[in-house]
Amino acid sequence: MTGTTGTTGTADTTGAARPVRPAHALLADGRTVEIRPARPEDRTGVEGLYERMSPENLRLRFFGSGSELGRQAARRVCGPPRPGSLALLALHGGRPVGIAEYEGEEDGDGGAGRTAEVALAVTDEFHHRGVGTLLLEHLVHAARAAGVTAFTAGALADNHAMQKVFADLGLHTTRRYDSGEVRWTIRLDPDEHYLTAVDERARTADAASLRPLLRPRSLVVVGAGGPEGEAGRTVLRNLRRAGFTGRLLAVAPGARSVEGVPAHPSVTALPMAPELAVLALPAHEVPETAERCGKTGVRALAVLGPRLDAGQGAALLAACRRHGMRLLGPHSLGAANTEDDIRLAAVLTAALPAAGAGGTAGVAVQSGGVGAALLGGLARLGIGVSTFAALGDKYDVSGNDMLRWWEGDGRTDLALLHLESFGNPRAFSRVARRVARRMPVLTVDAGRSEAGRRAAAAHTAAASAPAMTRRALFTQAGVIATRGIGELLDTAALLHSQPLPTGTRVAVVSNATGAGVLAADACAEAGLTLPRLPDSLTAELLGAPPGGAVASPGNPVDTSTAGGPGPAECAGRLAGYGGVDAVLAVLVPTAPADGSGEDCEAAVRELLRTAAAHPSRTVVAVLPGQAERVRLLRSGDGTALPAYAEPQDAARALAHAAERAHWLGRPPGAVPELSGVDTEAARALVGAFLADHPGGGLLGPRDRARLLDHYGIPRLPQAWAGDEDAAARAADRLAAQGGGRVALKAHWPGLQDRSEEDATALDLQGEDRVRAAWRELSARLDGAMTGALVQPMARRGTELVAGVVQDEVFGPLVLFGPGGTAAELLADHAARLAPLTDRDVHDLITAPRCAPLLLGRRGAPVDLEALEQILLRLSRMACDLPELAEAHLGPVIARPDGATAVDTRVRLLPRRAHDPHLRRLR
Repeated sequence: MTGTTGTTGTADTTGAARPVRPAHALLADGRTVEIRPARPEDRTGVEGLYERMSPENLRLRFFGSGSELGRQAARRVCGPPRPGSLALLALHGGRPVGIAEYEGEEDGDGGAGRTAEVALAVTDEFHHRGVGTLLLEHLVHAARAAGVTAFTAGALADNHAMQKVFADLGLHTTRRYDSGEVRWTIRLDPDEHYLTAVDERARTADAASLRPLLRPRSLVVVGAGGPEGEAGRTVLRNLRRAGFTGRLLAVAPGARSVEGVPAHPSVTALPMAPELAVLALPAHEVPETAERCGKTGVRALAVLGPRLDAGQGAALLAACRRHGMRLLGPHSLGAANTEDDIRLAAVLTAALPAAGAGGTAGVAVQSGGVGAALLGGLARLGIGVSTFAALGDKYDVSGNDMLRWWEGDGRTDLALLHLESFGNPRAFSRVARRVARRMPVLTVDAGRSEAGRRAAAAHTAAASAPAMTRRALFTQAGVIATRGIGELLDTAALLHSQPLPTGTRVAVVSNATGAGVLAADACAEAGLTLPRLPDSLTAELLGAPPGGAVASPGNPVDTSTAGGPGPAECAGRLAGYGGVDAVLAVLVPTAPADGSGEDCEAAVRELLRTAAAHPSRTVVAVLPGQAERVRLLRSGDGTALPAYAEPQDAARALAHAAERAHWLGRPPGAVPELSGVDTEAARALVGAFLADHPGGGLLGPRDRARLLDHYGIPRLPQAWAGDEDAAARAADRLAAQGGGRVALKAHWPGLQDRSEEDATALDLQGEDRVRAAWRELSARLDGAMTGALVQPMARRGTELVAGVVQDEVFGPLVLFGPGGTAAELLADHAARLAPLTDRDVHDLITAPRCAPLLLGRRGAPVDLEALEQILLRLSRMACDLPELAEAHLGPVIARPDGATAVDTRVRLLPRRAHDPHLRRLR
């Protein structure tokens, strides 16, 4: 590369420069680097980078030798910024360890082209740590924002390391050999292959960075002495009780030891640099102590105690980033790992997480109280814990990090989450979707009500998402969302002990009529079905003679008055019947005077034998007499069976399990390719509008039509009329497309809803009626009307609404549902996060209550493919245009021969693009 200069800006949709923000990110070995544009004051540091490179490394970088080439490169990289170029540095400990730069290539007219030449240099000591790949990912992001569509690069044929970096990046590349040199062309259009490669790099880096937090070889508790040291002493006591296998230290001024652990007066006085520091300190002492920990060489912090104010929090995070420390909390309950060779219990809980008979559940929570409740519930169930993390205020370590840890720790097969806020929900969705294919991921859906969202926001100091948005996230990611801790533990007990049901068909058997009825009701309310059993099977279960009449409907099976087998034996026979997917046995303690009542304990033992004999069939019990909400019944051979006190709890757990089986049974969706999309023209339209309206606003009717046309979204023909005569001419031209009738829709800047303003005249036929309507609208609106749209009347069909809104945190959300008056009555809009896959689109169309109308169950079916195309194109438009605050298509008229948007509303706001998949720490 020749002539490349450093710059700190890229172009936005208006053509103006915008800064490339510095970011911290993880290397493959877990260390932290800062990624930022090169500055003039970096010249000495960049020269030092080249001086530290070996002669062989310099030869491969510059195709020659000599330190002068490095000095020339430093002057170029740190020189005055120039449009069309960018240089990014990776800094570790404030010192540059890598450089990635591109220079835009000129087009045929001497202007900036859409390709740029890229070059990369990494110091020898940081080779094979992912520095170059990380820099390229950030350079790709910045270049795409500046309009660059492809990188070109050259490398010597023997520079195998550089060729591997380009090949492993995940983008589409081509290469050619020329006289000992390899020329690369890299297309900057990230696809699923690229995102998967980024995901894997993020997982590797995350796991490496969390090792000092979750598998530390040494640990110090800071704040374990004096009258305020009770929290620190509790942590030390728990670490000793758990048998922590690493070296344990304490900082307690004035004490020689605390809880049998040697104490030191300060972090700087420690005999070694521990990997993990647990801070149990007053808030005002945390930032300075964190800085000292970083200088000492600590690799991770867990900050317990009170919440920090904004200044204290900023100083704490800055210290962690400056010294490359991962941070759990602040306001955390601590962390634990039950591995035999770790035995970490740096927690404030009274009960310690235990591995149990099978240490399988990973637990991550924001609330300490919820964490304590979950740990207690798992202990009662006998479900072991692999790792536990109380995320607290989530400055750094998040649910995403823990999911990635569990994905590769080799122990966890059940993930339990309690998240009140999401820092990067689209990244969470992608990680959770992948992890959920390997293990169940369960969460408590906190903040479903407005009051709950306000409380969550106040508790976490972060925005809490609307319920519809969270439901979309969980549904797409395959996360099982429960309504409380009890329901989460109910479901965890079933998933831990039983196979997944292959469907929703349940057989209920009970030894008490009323209890069976309640169980049947609970199953129906949970969305499960109770199929009618064959008469022959029912007769067998109820002890009827062969060929005898059976009055019972057969499901639920009531053994209370029958002369046949008891409920446990019936459950066994039902488990062998292929017409049901699960068996729910209700065992009510009975004690009739003749002593012939069912022995509940014996029935339980028989039920366990049934579960063992049918390992592929889901079997659950309801024991109304038990004190616990749920418990796991276990036999000596390792068979476990969940038993619930209430049938509603059992039914909801079964429904969650059936939904998981359904989700797993569907192949992952893909984002389809769309034809007829002109993204560049759309971005130009948006940029021009925001240049004229810096504060954003509603697009006018003509711009709305053009924007929809750029994405191939079908709409009714329209004509703009600025006066009565123009309206009459347009009506004459368009009437034939609407059966001779047209609609006149008044417009003025800022118009929100025509129906509320009574600004529409429909079914106009003939010039006189159009002119009269114009005059009526103009008079009614008292001169506000600046013009009107003329459209042919739409043909009759099913009225729907479709749209997209940009959530500040979650990104674009696509909505779909019934239109017209039914929309308000049913309030049944479904939603999915963009980008939509083919599976997401199918779910959107089949989710609302209007689905029977669309699928032809109550008339002719509509063109589903046309509806799918509208939703996919809305999704693409929202992903392409972060400035698209909202777009509303309503009504959309769906017919057997297509679907058409009749009216639209589009609002733009000056927003920057945010790449949720760009690797960076919060």
